[in-house]
Amino acid sequence: MSIILEAITFLVVIVVLVLVHELGHFIVAKLSGMRVDEFGFGFPPKALTLGKIGETEYTLNWLPLGGFVRIYGEDGSVEGSPEEKARAFASRPRILQALVLLAGVTMNVLLAYVLIVASLVIGNQQELEYGHEGSATHLQMVFASVRPGSPADLAGLKSGDVVTNSVKRDGPLGIGYDGTNPLGLMTLIGSDASLSPMIFSIERDSKPLTITVIPKLNLISSSPNQPAIGVSIVEIGMVKTPLLQAPGDALTVLWNMTTMTAGGLYQFFKGIVTLKADLSQVSGPIGIAGIVGQATATGFGQLLSLAALISINLAIINLIPIPALDGGRLLFVIIEAIIRRPLNAKIAERVNMVGFGLLLLLMVVVTAHDILKLFH
Repeated sequence: MSIILEAITFLVVIVVLVLVHELGHFIVAKLSGMRVDEFGFGFPPKALTLGKIGETEYTLNWLPLGGFVRIYGEDGSVEGSPEEKARAFASRPRILQALVLLAGVTMNVLLAYVLIVASLVIGNQQELEYGHEGSATHLQMVFASVRPGSPADLAGLKSGDVVTNSVKRDGPLGIGYDGTNPLGLMTLIGSDASLSPMIFSIERDSKPLTITVIPKLNLISSSPNQPAIGVSIVEIGMVKTPLLQAPGDALTVLWNMTTMTAGGLYQFFKGIVTLKADLSQVSGPIGIAGIVGQATATGFGQLLSLAALISINLAIINLIPIPALDGGRLLFVIIEAIIRRPLNAKIAERVNMVGFGLLLLLMVVVTAHDILKLFH
């Protein structure tokens, strides 16, 4: 897939996820009786005004990275007639303010669920257990891991390589294996005590390669006399879930995705506080664009599954009580509910600016790390 197509796919995914998030704020703000002054597609500067429906202006902006909702009085400053002031964000009951702030996160979770259901019905590539292939299609044999310093590693095999053709021994007999069952390949590898070279036809990043590996002994602790090359092998295939079964299965997938994402983000931000954050486990826009491109090449179901994961990430990150995020603004609302008076608008604005600056700095660091990874 070309870089341009990857970038376009990434932009479409991000725009949809952010617009759905903002649509949640928009709908609940309207239902709460707040005045919504603008719904913007993209981020300012403004390119043009698409039109006005009621009191809400719809605009198209130059930065195509999602959108925003501008609610009257959300910055704490309220002016105008008593009727207008009553419809300001800051004037509405704090429970309604909280619901508006939580609406974006809720929409992202609901969207993730819908995307997961769709991806299950369309089909995803999954690791298959031997004897449980069922109705799986497009079966492939893949190297799940390659032991450092092993014959496979030294020959150039990598995790994720797909065996695309027969694997055969180099020699006049040319004994080989052209199936997708890992047991068949492992039997072939361990069947020749003479340790003759093995020729692998593989695919890596959509490019065909031929790599020769010479097995050796003493790689398997339980069977030191068995020839091995130092890889773990899995079988993958396209698995589709029946339409009536998909909604129930999607709940389990959604829960697992959410808990794993929350745990990963917790460990990452804990690492930031303790100065032990591992940036190699984090991707910024450039890294995500590459992952989106790979998912698209794998299949549309895989792309939807990845979009669901990104949507869950967006939801959880927005709940973090950092100023400039929904979670930070929700924290302000909770504090105001406790002290029974509004926070000083200037102090809140400065805290938001600091929070936004820290988020921007983190994004710059992660993006720079993404760029460095491109050259390694």
